[in-house]
Amino acid sequence: MSEETHAFEQTYTFNVLSNKHFSFLRDSQTARHLMKWSMLGRINVQAFNFDQTFQAYRKNDFALHFFQDPCVKNDLKMLDTSGVWRPLGNEITHVDVEIVPCTKVSVDIFDPVFSNGIVHASGHIVKCYHEVHPDFDELRMMLIEEDSDHYHVVSTCDRQEFLFRLFKHVVLGGELCQYEDVIGPYIETAKLIYKDLDGNGMYYPSGRHNEQTFAYLCIDPFKKHVYVLYHSFGIGLFSDKSLPCS
Repeated sequence: MSEETHAFEQTYTFNVLSNKHFSFLRDSQTARHLMKWSMLGRINVQAFNFDQTFQAYRKNDFALHFFQDPCVKNDLKMLDTSGVWRPLGNEITHVDVEIVPCTKVSVDIFDPVFSNGIVHASGHIVKCYHEVHPDFDELRMMLIEEDSDHYHVVSTCDRQEFLFRLFKHVVLGGELCQYEDVIGPYIETAKLIYKDLDGNGMYYPSGRHNEQTFAYLCIDPFKKHVYVLYHSFGIGLFSDKSLPCS
């Protein structure tokens, strides 16, 4: 859905919180996981504050004002097609906003994965045949193949939850993802990111559509903070030595 800003409507003003840091981006073990999954150097979080009360029914207005704000246009970073981080810059005239539920905060949401032949009791992921992808497994089959026998073991409602979406993103990874044999690192990384954070043609998060290119605006209405989790699908860094200080 797209909306235009009207003169009589209350507008938001945003400022970057340059001293706000996120632990998952500084954790060495998480960095090793993200490097293995080809997401290192392509995933980032930035924090901004805002001056007005957030109201969920005005989500489109909020998002449009956010991307049109001069501070955001100068400070919000995205990857260009050559893999270089640069400011948002362009004028955003339309937004597409989806409310993502955050009602499930426990790893219990992953219980169906352990009880339906997707993961062994040991935590090892069950391997399976796929017509296109070699070395496939039942976990990825459940996540992306709607005609899979296991697709519906996780309910439609739970698939919409932010924690499950984060889990799906890290499982599928980037362009040169090396997939895990065990499920533990995926769940732990999704939990860590979730805890840290307690969407004229599409321009942002990218002009090229990919399910693994995403942006989430995580809004704290009490602190009046908004955290932007961004990832651009592609080939991640092969060393954490190249990462900028955050």
